[in-house]
Amino acid sequence: MYNNQKVVVVLPAYNAALTLEQTYREIPFPLVDEVVLVDDASRDQTTLVGQRLGIRHIIRHPQNRGYGGNQKTCYAKALELGADIVVMLHPDYQYTPKLLTAMVSIIGNGLYPVVFGSRILGKGALKGGMPLYKYVANRFLTFTQNLLMNQKLSEYHTGYRAFSAEVLRSLDLTHNSDDFIFDNEMIAQIFYKGYQIAEVTCPTKYFDEASSINFSRSLKYGLGVLKVSWLYMLTKAGVIKWRLLT
Repeated sequence: MYNNQKVVVVLPAYNAALTLEQTYREIPFPLVDEVVLVDDASRDQTTLVGQRLGIRHIIRHPQNRGYGGNQKTCYAKALELGADIVVMLHPDYQYTPKLLTAMVSIIGNGLYPVVFGSRILGKGALKGGMPLYKYVANRFLTFTQNLLMNQKLSEYHTGYRAFSAEVLRSLDLTHNSDDFIFDNEMIAQIFYKGYQIAEVTCPTKYFDEASSINFSRSLKYGLGVLKVSWLYMLTKAGVIKWRLLT
């Protein structure tokens, strides 16, 4: 608990058997009440590793639903458990669980309702091994998104995120994509609702076992990000009504 608020960590997993234990062992459990592992039809032993670690809440999708579909299950289960603060932590150990305390405290003290762990604040991304083309793409997309959405985030593409339950309950995620673009659709919904997003500097690690998407999927993702930003801008301007927002 933090300030009498229940903290639930959700782990959206796909083929995370080699890194799940290391991630789980670093979670600050005096702070965290529950952990939810959602295994998106992994082809390895992710679920078995979770069971061995004693994770009480494990959900395994019989078929792969995608990164966005995995998150939908994560957040629904966290709210079902009565969470006041929900933190999404990737179990591939790309983001350190040691930042949980800082992220939870920002929400738990009522400073901001949403917190992102940013790889771009500081110089952690390239030092952590982020490929140069991904870094350049991240900076370009973030710059464009900030212009179109009238915001000032350092990056829109981090997978380390914390939310108050109030924010999650206010969002209708039903029609959001089940693919990677889910994250940016969710950001658009958060900003459209008038919520602010805080950021903390987050070191990151790129290594063979860490999850990543190939160039072609990255290109598809980038185009989708730009589409989301344009739809957001046009909806805010009253030109169109995008159903994810209205």
